[in-house]
Amino acid sequence: MSQEIAVVGSPDFTTGFRLAGVRRFENVSDADKDEQLDDAVTSVLEDDDVGIVVMHDDDVEVLSRTVRQRVETSVEPVVVTLGGGTGSGNLREQIKRAIGIDLMDE
Repeated sequence: MSQEIAVVGSPDFTTGFRLAGVRRFENVSDADKDEQLDDAVTSVLEDDDVGIVVMHDDDVEVLSRTVRQRVETSVEPVVVTLGGGTGSGNLREQIKRAIGIDLMDE
């Protein structure tokens, strides 16, 4: 079974992914993040058709503690965060969690 990519975030963040062909997305405007982001993230995490969830780093900070913990420990779907705080160490950990091995290990 083929799984798809989902993108959660502001319309500005999701637009580029939609243009690239991502069909599953949750738009949450900046004004509504406090009220709607938890529900949007939970919706994609519970969708069996989603294998990868893409979010902006800043949005993870807005999540409630329960949902943030779920995002940070989710293996399937794997959650990939992009943006200012994503350094190579964080990306390395995300890849390791997604596939189970450290590709950069020497």
